[in-house]
Amino acid sequence: MKSTNTGAKTVAKASVAAPVGDTEAVVRAYFADIPVMIQIARCESTFRHYLADGSVLSGRVDGADTGVMQINKRYHQKAATAMGLDLDDITGNMAYARHLYETQGVQPWSASRPCWGNTLAMR
Repeated sequence: MKSTNTGAKTVAKASVAAPVGDTEAVVRAYFADIPVMIQIARCESTFRHYLADGSVLSGRVDGADTGVMQINKRYHQKAATAMGLDLDDITGNMAYARHLYETQGVQPWSASRPCWGNTLAMR
């Protein structure tokens, strides 16, 4: 993992790009220390970041939800950019998700809690 120093905080970045079929493996490796985030990615995007045509996954309910962790650009683009993270890139998407988890816990993904809330990762 690489780190980006964002002033008072250092954000871990995955050092490996994810080919379309390897997204689940990349997510599992990046969040090995936070199992619930693996389950959140499963529920939010079914471990998809890039679609078959190469475009980035966007939300069905809210098109501003972006990538494997379904980070909402409307609320988080400015902060992610200030941190040097690109939400359209899988590494930036996961790094920003880690930042959200470290500052807010699982609250940003509360809408999908019925899917991941009863997994072993939460026990």
